[in-house]
Amino acid sequence: MSDSGRRKPRLVADRRFPGKSGATASKTASKTSSKAGAKPPAKGRGRGGRPPRKPGPRGPLGYLAMLVRWVFGVIWKSVVRVTAVIVLLIAAGVAYYWSTLPPVQELLDGRARGSVTMLDNTGEVFAWRGEQFGGAIDAETVSPHLRNAVVATEDRRFYSHFGISPRGVASAIKINLSEGRGPLSGHGGSTITQQTAKLLCLGTPYNEKDWESERAYESECREGSLWRKIKEATYAIAMEVKYSKNEILTVYLNRAFLGEGSRGFEAASQRYFGKSANEVEPAEAAMLAGLLVAPSRYAPTNNLERSQRRAATVIRLMEEQGYLTKAEADDAQANPAVLSDAAEAEAGGYFADWVMASGPEFFTRNTTEDVIIRTTLDQRIQSAAEDAMNYIFDNKVRDGSKAQAAIVVMSADGAVRGMVGGRKTRVSGVFNRATQAQRQTGSSFKPFVYATAMEMGYSPLDKVRDEPFCMDIPGSGEWCPKNYTNDFKGTVTLTDALKHSLNIPAVKISEALGRDLVQKVARDFGIDSALADSPAMALGASESTLIEMVGAYAGILNGGSAVTPYGLVELKLLGEDVPMMDATGGIGERVIQEDAARSLVYMMEKVVSEGSGRRAALPDRQAAGKTGTTQAARDAWFIGFTADYVAGVWMGYDDNTPLTGVTGGGLPAEIWRETMVRVHEGVPVRDLPMNVPQAPEPQQAPQPQPQPQPERQQPRRDNPVENLAETVLQQVLRDLFGGN
Repeated sequence: MSDSGRRKPRLVADRRFPGKSGATASKTASKTSSKAGAKPPAKGRGRGGRPPRKPGPRGPLGYLAMLVRWVFGVIWKSVVRVTAVIVLLIAAGVAYYWSTLPPVQELLDGRARGSVTMLDNTGEVFAWRGEQFGGAIDAETVSPHLRNAVVATEDRRFYSHFGISPRGVASAIKINLSEGRGPLSGHGGSTITQQTAKLLCLGTPYNEKDWESERAYESECREGSLWRKIKEATYAIAMEVKYSKNEILTVYLNRAFLGEGSRGFEAASQRYFGKSANEVEPAEAAMLAGLLVAPSRYAPTNNLERSQRRAATVIRLMEEQGYLTKAEADDAQANPAVLSDAAEAEAGGYFADWVMASGPEFFTRNTTEDVIIRTTLDQRIQSAAEDAMNYIFDNKVRDGSKAQAAIVVMSADGAVRGMVGGRKTRVSGVFNRATQAQRQTGSSFKPFVYATAMEMGYSPLDKVRDEPFCMDIPGSGEWCPKNYTNDFKGTVTLTDALKHSLNIPAVKISEALGRDLVQKVARDFGIDSALADSPAMALGASESTLIEMVGAYAGILNGGSAVTPYGLVELKLLGEDVPMMDATGGIGERVIQEDAARSLVYMMEKVVSEGSGRRAALPDRQAAGKTGTTQAARDAWFIGFTADYVAGVWMGYDDNTPLTGVTGGGLPAEIWRETMVRVHEGVPVRDLPMNVPQAPEPQQAPQPQPQPQPERQQPRRDNPVENLAETVLQQVLRDLFGGN
């Protein structure tokens, strides 16, 4: 059959650019293609496989949105790149610091200097100097109360962070801004790890060639600049990578400064409580941890009550964080920590400073070792001197007075048993009036004039004329000394002249015997200060220190031999048994004969029992001494002794203001008496070593004349021939000066 009858469709070519009318053709073509098994064009692509053109922005908002998207895209890419660079730099820094970190044991003791621990005469610790390091402790074995107190106070998230705490930093910045400071000023938000990094000064040890002083070094280590903070954080992360948490905490516990020269918690625990850090209870642990925020301010030796209040805050933090039960916290609050007896006493601050200054520098002030020094200090005597001075100033000195006082107590061999260098007794590193103040001695110098006379063979009963007396002094003209009472006693014994502190007899005897001979006796007794080369030397116109004067009087008590005052008995390095050095003082060469010294002791006993020093008399035993008052009462002295101890008291103003109504026989004598009454509690009574002179045949003491003096005589010796020659010379002197 033929199909010619069917109607064939008209062939129509596709339009290249179909319009609206092309839609039907397009659909027809699509159907035809589908029927023929052709694949549809890929999604999102137009004809020919090309992506369709996106519609352009429509209006200003479209352009703005496109601009914002572009800007944020640039910022995001920049942040990503910068962050990547920072991460790489931090990683490099961490790697560098990690490579420099030594084993933990090498970081525990980082002191540049050593320490000095002082023991009293019984072996008890009474003072510390330098940077104390009590020995290494471990975070795992230390008292858990101490470990918990430190974490609760300083870094509650210590065991969970990676060396820095972003939350802590953000909180610190917020607090600083709220308090009106810069974001990095004040609170730092530092973790324990960061604080440890700071204590290590980022691994830079102290070198005296690189810094002017340790203070400058520590100042740089504590610098708070942004760059320093970044380095500190990097070092902290390196520590976290290198060490365990307990190792980091161990370094911190051993290196933290806790006041009073204590470096590390072991040293601080020993310093304040007399026990190891491994043994402290919650209240003690809280007080130690409380020191970290401000060691000097909260040191219990500075203000115990303030330190206890700070500890109470630490106890509350420990309870809040679950380190203490309520019962434990309540008990710690009800029974706050107290100081050990040694720490509370703070005995002998002036004495300890004197020992440090008088000892070898490389073992005391600049030691790099830990040194133990056994001393002569008697803490009972030290307390007696402090209590006596406080009693007199509290009861017999007007309120607000700026007058100062100093006291030295020593044995007859020069061993210093107690020392007070000023009215503030619990101090260190301050001006010590007992050892550093050069003051005119006044009449307290007169015993050396009479010591010379006794050595030359005169008796305490020999006589001298107390009468108007003048001398021509080359370059100064006529000089006429006067007595304190402005009267004259006529002919008096040497004992009475000293007993009443008469000036004219002292000058006459000094000039007649020879001023240079009196100077020699005084120097041989230990007065190293320059002595005036004038007749006024006999009246104490020269200056000296209290410790020199007390040491010289000790020579009179011990029978006429010089002494060198000393406080150091033995010096050893920590852990060593063999001493590096022994006592630095003691009894030296003989100055005057024992009989002469005993005669002088008799004369000085009369000063206390009958003369100008009566207010120093003791109720149960003999005492001897001498008063001293300088011109215009700028200085007042009393120095004396019993059979067991020598003591001296000076009183005056630091600026040389005259004292009002005070002489050596007044308040200084009373301080001396109060001191010695306390010192001799429980000490058996012993008589003074003195010779009571026999009354027959006293001789006239020498009287100076204007003619040239005979050749100076030397002190008597035990050689009988020398004694005979001296006797002849004495007879010549008596003939020249009109003696009996």
